Amino acid sequence: MTDSPILLSIAVLGGTGKEGKGLVYRWAKAGYRVLIGSRAAEKAQAAAADVLSMLGGSGSVEGLDNPTAAQKADIVVLTVPYSAHRDTLEAVKEAVKGKILIDVTVPLVPPKVAKVQMPPAGSAAQEAREILGEGAQVAAAFQNISHEHLLEGGDVECDVLVTGTGPEVRAEAIKLVEAAGLTGWDAGPIENSVVVEGLTSVLIGINKKYGSTHAGIKITGVKK
Repeated sequence: MTDSPILLSIAVLGGTGKEGKGLVYRWAKAGYRVLIGSRAAEKAQAAAADVLSMLGGSGSVEGLDNPTAAQKADIVVLTVPYSAHRDTLEAVKEAVKGKILIDVTVPLVPPKVAKVQMPPAGSAAQEAREILGEGAQVAAAFQNISHEHLLEGGDVECDVLVTGTGPEVRAEAIKLVEAAGLTGWDAGPIENSVVVEGLTSVLIGINKKYGSTHAGIKITGVKK
């Protein structure tokens, strides 16, 4: 995997949503070629135009349907709601083979989104690995970052915990965390994603309790 933003392309499936658009904005600003994926190419194209407008017309952002975006990209990032998680993965399964998938999905179950409710696989990321099949390279990251922070474009007082199927996969995901202007931490194997994803419900509850919209986490006691 190359370290060069100019050569590396990232597909953000679900990039028309707030979280996905925030990541697209950050990576495009850092110099990456970003492909926004959606079930409808027209919706992805409109989102790409929005991001390019935010960037003052500079940057490389293109809107495509999900399978085409996944096929063209070096790394695929999944930012869809949990209700669309399985269907989206099934649609891009062949296109993702041999590539790293970074799953940002949180298994929220409305209306009780402040209650941790994990799927039978253990977490959305583990479910993604099951759907994609044996040997799939899957990381989980960005679940605890508010889209408001991402779209503001400034420094973020919130860290990103990264789990994944191997140290190399986690290292590549952390590179993209840092490219987005955030601090990433290797949080261990993909089985630990149950904790990271579950924290999102905890943070939603804290936001509701204390009148905030962007509670996050910060690792202390460790020098990086």
